[in-house]
Amino acid sequence: MDSKKYLDDISQIKDMMSRSSRFISLTGLSGILAGIYAITGATVAYMFLLPNDYEVLTVDSLKFKSIIGILILVAVLSFVTAYLLTTRKAKRNNEKIWDETTKRLLINFFVPMVTGGIYILIKLHSRHYGLTASLMLIFYGLALVNASKYTIGTVQYLGYSQIVLGLICAAFPGYGFWFWVLGFGVLHIVYGTIMHFKEDRK
Repeated sequence: MDSKKYLDDISQIKDMMSRSSRFISLTGLSGILAGIYAITGATVAYMFLLPNDYEVLTVDSLKFKSIIGILILVAVLSFVTAYLLTTRKAKRNNEKIWDETTKRLLINFFVPMVTGGIYILIKLHSRHYGLTASLMLIFYGLALVNASKYTIGTVQYLGYSQIVLGLICAAFPGYGFWFWVLGFGVLHIVYGTIMHFKEDRK
């Protein structure tokens, strides 16, 4: 009996240490909504902004600027939604939303993201458009993997999936739009659903 109690105590201590070193207030619903935002934005771009076979999309064109605007809107909505839902979950579980773990997570996430964003902008201004979707997927995946050691494990596998998808996309640059939809839309919904049933219901 004492041996079983001792093992239970050890298990609880390990769980407390893991919780203190990981940001566990992320919600699957925020991933699902991020995927919905991405698919909605892609639908608008596909219907009204993507160039036809006789058009050339340039950095200075209105269509290009509108597409960038949609990307920014999708990103802002996703981050705001994640923040609001994460804050709500943290308060419900009596957990801190901002501590050293959160700081490390954000730094590890944004370093690859900002680096990738700057690199993509440089390539776009050099009129190298073909690998834009691939680079977005790869750098986003690297950011997720880099930050995953400070949060729940599902994020790591989402990151790996984005990297693999981005590499495949690089081999088929003519289908970059659809790979982007698959990565930022469908994968977010799939992994958000998995996270919801695996983590949110604990």
